[in-house]
Amino acid sequence: MRITFLGTGTSTGIPMIGCDCITCGSNDPRDKRLRTGLLIENDGMRLIVDISVDFRQQALREHLHRLDAVLITHCHADHVFGLDDIRPFNFRQGPIPVYGSETTWKYLRQVFSYIFESKHIGGGLPQLIPQTIDGEFEVCGLRVTPFDVIHGNGKVTGFRFSDGNKDVAFVTDCNMIPEESLHKMRDLDLLIIDALRYKPHPTHLHLEQSLAYIKDLKPGRALLTHIGHDIKFSDASPHLPYGVDLAYDGLKIEL
Repeated sequence: MRITFLGTGTSTGIPMIGCDCITCGSNDPRDKRLRTGLLIENDGMRLIVDISVDFRQQALREHLHRLDAVLITHCHADHVFGLDDIRPFNFRQGPIPVYGSETTWKYLRQVFSYIFESKHIGGGLPQLIPQTIDGEFEVCGLRVTPFDVIHGNGKVTGFRFSDGNKDVAFVTDCNMIPEESLHKMRDLDLLIIDALRYKPHPTHLHLEQSLAYIKDLKPGRALLTHIGHDIKFSDASPHLPYGVDLAYDGLKIEL
């Protein structure tokens, strides 16, 4: 299993429009953060988790020529607005399975109503095979265990991936992880978790919270993602605990 970080930024991306802070003005490529997304490769197949508004740019950067599945954590703009960009894959390989919770699909059908309404005339439409998540499932040779995390007043789907040897969990956009979900996140080789900023936030984990969950879960390694512009890579990295690192766009992890 190989993990590639398509993007590691928050909803505005980094640099943020109109901002002259030290991170937004940084020349360090690790501070250039597109919207959050993950590519997982296994057994010659490729799936992505979340398909951001930056997906076209990310797919070109990673020379992505095939896409076998899309998993959606929740229907917020920065996590789904690249969905129309699966069309070039459809041209070559046909419809692509897209997995999301019942709530996620409710809002996807509203946001992308033109995909599902037969009234649309002309132009290419994304070809999806809607898959509603209801318990564990298998995709691309991986066993996937979904679990809920809390994001403000709503729920976001976290995912645990297992290839039979290694286990990875991906948690984005949350401010609290229920005990039942924590139970599904134990004994991980790699935990990828939301860490928006230093100060508390009403709908996201801040760094201290993220580190507390990592300390409790004790994964083999942890990588922080969905990072805002007040966390500069070179300033924050030296102060992180052993086994915890900031992820950055294009980072690849072999498991």
